[in-house]
Amino acid sequence: MNKLRVVIVEDEPVTARNLAHVLQNVDQNIDVTASLPDVKDAVEWFNDNPGAYDLVFMDIRLADGVSFDIFKQADVLKPVIFVTAYNDYAIQAFKNNGIDYILKPFDEAEIELALSKFKRLVVQRPKGDANQPFEQLLQHVKILAKPYKKSFLVHFRDKLIPVETVKIAWFYTAHEIVYAQTTDGQQYNIEFTMEQLEQQLEPDLFFRANRQFIINRKALTEVDFYFNGRLSLKMKPEPPEKILISKARVPEFKKWVDS
Repeated sequence: MNKLRVVIVEDEPVTARNLAHVLQNVDQNIDVTASLPDVKDAVEWFNDNPGAYDLVFMDIRLADGVSFDIFKQADVLKPVIFVTAYNDYAIQAFKNNGIDYILKPFDEAEIELALSKFKRLVVQRPKGDANQPFEQLLQHVKILAKPYKKSFLVHFRDKLIPVETVKIAWFYTAHEIVYAQTTDGQQYNIEFTMEQLEQQLEPDLFFRANRQFIINRKALTEVDFYFNGRLSLKMKPEPPEKILISKARVPEFKKWVDS
């Protein structure tokens, strides 16, 4: 029986070793072909080894960016099982070859279930489908990933009106109420939490600046340096308070703006 060639993309060495151990304990036919610690190494490896693997286990937040950046720079044509500590990337994961989404800390049973799903989808496909491209096999999985919201139905003067998502400059939460501010100066209450919004908004257009704000890149007018390595954002319309990017999130924010 041919070995199942698995690639691990994980920036925490202990987690990578633990995952490799669990995989080989679940299925002795698994060969961990490569363990890659960051976006840069992963891009190089996938570009240099296009046919040298069957399945990828991939963390999402890596030391030098998010793993979705890999798909922009390399052809990853095989299934991906995402293993992450964050639950807010599920939709994006299923749009990038994802067939499963496991939250850390993972256990052996979850890994075994994910491998079973992979085998049902790919390894044990009907003989007549042997040459079917993987992209076609994924179609029924991708329907699990709902499209990003294009509009919100909001209450306004005893009516319900649709508000286009692209026209929302920023979302803001205060006293457990979430508001949406439109580019034309209207403000509405939104019946979603900020965490729910993160899963429903197009990540190329919207960014979770901090606990209180999710911003639209089209409403960002200026970025100023602030104390202790933070950044201060200027938006149009102007928000009710200063929007700050923490020092730890500055690299992620810069990459988002510069993408």
